Amino acid sequence: MTNAISKIQQFLHCETPDAWVETAKQHQALLLLDHANCEKKAASTAITLMYRYVGDFEMMHKMSRLAREELRHYEQVMQIMEARGIAYEQITPCRYASELRKPVRTHEPGRFVDTLIVGAIIEARSCERFAKIAPHLDDELKAFYLSLLKSEARHYEDYLHLARKAADGEDIAERIDVFLALEKTLIETADTEFRFHSGVMA
Repeated sequence: MTNAISKIQQFLHCETPDAWVETAKQHQALLLLDHANCEKKAASTAITLMYRYVGDFEMMHKMSRLAREELRHYEQVMQIMEARGIAYEQITPCRYASELRKPVRTHEPGRFVDTLIVGAIIEARSCERFAKIAPHLDDELKAFYLSLLKSEARHYEDYLHLARKAADGEDIAERIDVFLALEKTLIETADTEFRFHSGVMA
């Protein structure tokens, strides 16, 4: 698993700032609540892709598996929240995902390729954050977050593979760099609300 994390760290343009980790340690209930929402959204995104882009059996198989795994993670987070007496309340999402999707092209197959690239980056960041925060949590949460690394790393690899496949021979390195540069800005700059994918607190 160390090799997979190292690969993801090399892929991303920055690591999670220590300031985010310190905030996460102080707001673990909110961390879990937003984590649950992220898992639910990840499953929804995979299912949307299955509906929107039919015909690619490899993509549909991978997205089906991803959706099942994300929903299982959602259930696991809910179980932890319930056991700890953490209420499941409505909270607003952070700017991360919506801002990251702004450069997505509107024409096909560019839209599909870019959407898959964004999926890869979100999964990569999730994996990197699980690994970074885990050592600072209690034994139960540490074990849980470390147990997610393998699947999150595979989701990142699946999305990236599918993006390259959808590009049909076109070099997508420049597109990947566009999104990674934006993602770095979102991670390192100030945010007004703490969330799983937020930047540092203002």
